[in-house]
Amino acid sequence: MVVVRPFEVGVVVRDLGPMERFYRDVIGCRVVHRSRVPVAVGGPAGLGGELVVVWLQVPSGGCVKLILPSSPAVPAPAARPLAGRAGLSYLTFHVDDVDPMVAALRGAGAKPLSDPVVVRAHGRRITFWADPEGNAVELVDGRGEESGPGRSN
Repeated sequence: MVVVRPFEVGVVVRDLGPMERFYRDVIGCRVVHRSRVPVAVGGPAGLGGELVVVWLQVPSGGCVKLILPSSPAVPAPAARPLAGRAGLSYLTFHVDDVDPMVAALRGAGAKPLSDPVVVRAHGRRITFWADPEGNAVELVDGRGEESGPGRSN
């Protein structure tokens, strides 16, 4: 088997508008497609029925698909720390500089999940934030210095 396209991740949402604005305006993704998936496809595919899907192209490649089901989605329980919950825990975006992203996230009302907000580790700087529905998003840049005690990745 050969993977022939960049990786895509699906995020089931409760309110499409704020999530689309967050990933478009703050993270920098571009809407490339929007589609209604009928129950005749969504049901047999294991998706639970009718949905609306918005494909957001990540500038560096790959895609985030925002999926709005016709039935309300059940929120996943939050776990602290992030590694305290099995399964997919967060999305990682590699950026050239986390500083303007941190400012944009604060301006959009996002909540930081890391303390300190930016952590230096192994020559990188990382920061974790909650998107409008509480999903964790990690931003990483390569501008960090070697980590000190208690700061690892």
